Amino acid sequence: MKRESFKSRLGFILISAGCAIGIGNVWKFPYVTGQNGGGIFVLFYLFFLIAMGVPVLTMEFAVGRASKKSITTCYQELERPGQKWHWHGNLSLVGNYLLMMFYSTVSGWMLSYFYRFVKGDFTGLNPQQVTDTFSGMLDDPVGMGFWTIVVVIGGFAICSLGVQSGVEKITKPMMLGLLALIVILAINSILLPGGTEGLKFYLIPDLQKVQEVGLWNVIIAAMNQSFFTLSLGIGSMEIFGSYMSKEHTLLGESLRIGILDTFVAITSGLIIFPACFAFGVDPGAGPELIFITLPNVFASMKGGRIWGSLFFMFMTFASFSTIIAVFENIVACCMDKWNISRKKSSLVNCIFLLVASMPCVLGFNVWSSFQPRGAGSTVLDLEDFIVSNLMLPIGSLIFLLFCVTKWGWGFDNYLAEVNEGKGVKFPRFLRGYVTFVIPVIIIVILVMGLR
Repeated sequence: MKRESFKSRLGFILISAGCAIGIGNVWKFPYVTGQNGGGIFVLFYLFFLIAMGVPVLTMEFAVGRASKKSITTCYQELERPGQKWHWHGNLSLVGNYLLMMFYSTVSGWMLSYFYRFVKGDFTGLNPQQVTDTFSGMLDDPVGMGFWTIVVVIGGFAICSLGVQSGVEKITKPMMLGLLALIVILAINSILLPGGTEGLKFYLIPDLQKVQEVGLWNVIIAAMNQSFFTLSLGIGSMEIFGSYMSKEHTLLGESLRIGILDTFVAITSGLIIFPACFAFGVDPGAGPELIFITLPNVFASMKGGRIWGSLFFMFMTFASFSTIIAVFENIVACCMDKWNISRKKSSLVNCIFLLVASMPCVLGFNVWSSFQPRGAGSTVLDLEDFIVSNLMLPIGSLIFLLFCVTKWGWGFDNYLAEVNEGKGVKFPRFLRGYVTFVIPVIIIVILVMGLR
């Protein structure tokens, strides 16, 4: 079966960035920044993104481009006879399924809120009613299940059309729309009366706030966010390497994707923090910032129905871009592993994930008594912990060791692949850094995530 490819380089960059750009950027990044003192956290985040995230991203891309296979079969193409690196491939496929079992539900929340704002459901609501709307959504298994089903069927329908005709054709305009929306929303927030104070909090380093939180806690939080923002470790990015041409170096492409991903994360803060300060909202409010705090802001501002609709359209684009990217990985894995057609793989996986997503939906209502991670936790918390705290760091460590050690593919093979084509070259003198320093950082992230 001939390997599919992207129609354009822009398509590859936007789709790969779309996989990285998700709820972690537009939901988690702003509130983690708020909880960790603003500006200094952002500086540490940028440092670790370049120092750790981008090098590991090049490794996923290198394995994908060299093998021209998905994560379940890529290692067999590159490892030596008798080696067991390919075990990670099957584990990664499980990780992609687990990720989508809760991510599709949260993506459904975004779509639901976009629909509600367009309908005008939030117009005139007081703060308690806005809070009740979110609680009511979580308590309703039928409604939440409906939006999850829409997301799953929509995602696999797009993937069934192919890389160029489906994934690239839909994701390119969606990502360009996302980038335009985020700039419009940021300008609107910055111009709000009192928004300047939010910009100061967000962008100007404040040593006093760092002392309150603790410098080590700020560094760990920045390290975690920079690592997880690129969706590394379960082959979600590797699949797009397998569709790449050899025309450009992988470090150059990885930097571009990292820049796009960071642009969205930082611009999300330009939307949220000026709005928080303009309306007297705690910027460290936590995850409810998106579904309770901001709808309250939109409900009380002039033209709030329009701005709320645009914001949740942007949130839907951000989450759905990741859905399509990971679904494509799942579809391609099954095609490679069992030699089945794209349409059959899409149909089988669609049915499976429609069923597998329901525990997350039911975990907020029918199964709310099941609290696997302590009082107040849900099925989503368990699934998120397994993927984010275990599978992503362990998987990234395996990718790295496979690429840089003599027991795997080897540094020379990795370097030749990553530097093939035009663009920025990965320097050989960084061999010691990627071999010894980055693994230690990943292990620190793994250990801290188990606390």
